[in-house]
Amino acid sequence: MDPKEKENINEEELESGAVQEEAAENEEIHEEEEVQEEAPLTEEEKLAKELEEANKVIEDQKDKYLRLSAEFDNYRKRTMKEKAELILNGGEKTISTILPVVDDFERALKNMETATDVAAVKEGVELIYNKFMAVLAQDGVKVIETKDKPLDTDYHEAIAVVPAPDKALKGKILDCVQTGYTLNDKVIRHAKVVVGE
Repeated sequence: MDPKEKENINEEELESGAVQEEAAENEEIHEEEEVQEEAPLTEEEKLAKELEEANKVIEDQKDKYLRLSAEFDNYRKRTMKEKAELILNGGEKTISTILPVVDDFERALKNMETATDVAAVKEGVELIYNKFMAVLAQDGVKVIETKDKPLDTDYHEAIAVVPAPDKALKGKILDCVQTGYTLNDKVIRHAKVVVGE
């Protein structure tokens, strides 16, 4: 080998050795930085990080609470409005079913002015009464039965007690002074009755 070639090879080896040393030094520096980055946080830094996370959770919960509160407030307002509408319009169906009966009463009153046959007028009024009771029954109204029934304070109100004409009628209803009614099986007016003792 020529001395110049040897010199070139030596220089190349030196340069490559220098490059390797430099690369090794860079690696060590990076490792030191990573070690410093991975170094445990101080107590103060841990607390600051925990506080930051807790504040995020609090903000999320506060946001959820405010949304839920607003949603509930809207629900409450909506149901109050619906309830008010039901109260205002609730009787509309019942009234509309009663109006044909009112029309029948008006016709009957008009005919009574010129009618000479009392039996026909009586029959007409009975028909209107039966029609009216049928309309009430469609809406869930029922008459509370009283005839020959034992007194039941859930449905009857005893306004008088009289001696029973027969032992079998003791404690039973003898007369109904005012008819009682239920609406969908709930008493809306107790029957006022006379009871035998």
